[in-house]
Amino acid sequence: MWLLSRNAATLQKNRRHFWGWLNAVFNKVDYERIKAVGPDRAAAEWLLRCGAKVRFQGFERWQQDYNGLPTGPLGRYKIQAIDATESCIMHRGFDHLEGLKSLEEMKLCKCIYIEDACLERLSSMPNLQESLGLLELVSCGNVTDRGVTALHRLRNLEYLVLSDLPGIRDKEATTERLKTALPRLEVVMDLD
Repeated sequence: MWLLSRNAATLQKNRRHFWGWLNAVFNKVDYERIKAVGPDRAAAEWLLRCGAKVRFQGFERWQQDYNGLPTGPLGRYKIQAIDATESCIMHRGFDHLEGLKSLEEMKLCKCIYIEDACLERLSSMPNLQESLGLLELVSCGNVTDRGVTALHRLRNLEYLVLSDLPGIRDKEATTERLKTALPRLEVVMDLD
């Protein structure tokens, strides 16, 4: 019995390692691809490859089929919203977001690889500092006060949803820091 449970634990560990490795491959940034197809197309490809959805400016429908990405002249389709619910996006892929100029909304829900470094990287991008107005962080267990506080650099952020984030230890101080830096910010918090 002990040997069987030990083998099962080893198999589960190996399976987790394999999926972590594969997800890291999906998140690898191809800078040549970004140059070739533009930042919005390359970011859409990355996001869909990792299981997220995107909505382009002027469209109501969410795009989630990698093979169904719209084609046309470079720069025609601009990402307006990202829903990364249960996707495998991780810090190493966030450079894909660098050139996005029209991203207004982003939802990070049940993203096991989202951590403080992701939020710090997100908030350091000049284009997103000006465009991102709505951000949802829900059930991302690796996010702490440090990552949420880094969002103060998103000057256009008006609406922030924080829910089920066990790494947030001092929600009042974290919220106060954000509201001091971003007076127009409305924070909806359900961390209990």
